[in-house]
Amino acid sequence: MTAVPARYAVFGHPVAHSLSPSIHAAFARQLGVAMSYEAIDVAPEAFANALGVFAASGGRGANITLPHKEAAAELCARLGERARIAGAANTLTFDGTDWVGDNTDGAGLVRDLTERQALDLRGRRTLLLGAGGAARGVAPALLDAGIDELYVVNRHTDRADALVDALGQPGRVHSRYWDDLGSHGLFDCVVNATSAGRNDGELALPMGIVGPRTLAVDLSYGDAAIPFLAWARGAGCAQAIDGLGMLVEQAAESFALWHGKRPDTSAVYAELRARAPSLTTAD
Repeated sequence: MTAVPARYAVFGHPVAHSLSPSIHAAFARQLGVAMSYEAIDVAPEAFANALGVFAASGGRGANITLPHKEAAAELCARLGERARIAGAANTLTFDGTDWVGDNTDGAGLVRDLTERQALDLRGRRTLLLGAGGAARGVAPALLDAGIDELYVVNRHTDRADALVDALGQPGRVHSRYWDDLGSHGLFDCVVNATSAGRNDGELALPMGIVGPRTLAVDLSYGDAAIPFLAWARGAGCAQAIDGLGMLVEQAAESFALWHGKRPDTSAVYAELRARAPSLTTAD
């Protein structure tokens, strides 16, 4: 009898757009791993139950995308250090009894920027737009990568304050009001972790916060990244980078957690980048 492949999935809402099934299928072929991987669309109020049903039906691991990352962390019996600091989990592993959570977003972002893009993040005065699950996932990794001060802004300032408190580095990490951004000088790096590009919302940013040496990064890709990247180029940023590379790298980190082997991401990234104009949103 042929063994049933281990079952994995990505949970989100919406999630039909997700590239994760094709990415993990490519990794599995590369490394000879028998697994199935599907996309499961579930609304926030049904997420906890759906995750339980998935585990009961043989689910071994799950990736978590918008809007469930913070809820996923709360449902885990144990959290790795990255997920604990972030208060958000994007990678879950079922140990036979409970879910164990980790967060590979930050590692994926830093690997893409420092290795694929060959950028040095050290000493950069950095602005992080947003304080939700995506921002929480990348902030600790940016600090570990050696950025200078980190400024967090969010439409709801209490969420920015909560993220700053969670990071636990007073004097280095600060929350600021969105409407006062223009009064805080130039930033060497601006990271957009908001959902404005996905929800047709406006991302009103003053041009004066960036200069000709600024790195601008959107955690989204495709159409969702267009508004921010267009603003960055119009404002004269040195580089404007979308989140496609981060997506592939965080997936590889998740794959390694589950299977003990890290895939080579080069070919998968190149294939996705070749058809990037047709990619419409982010995981």
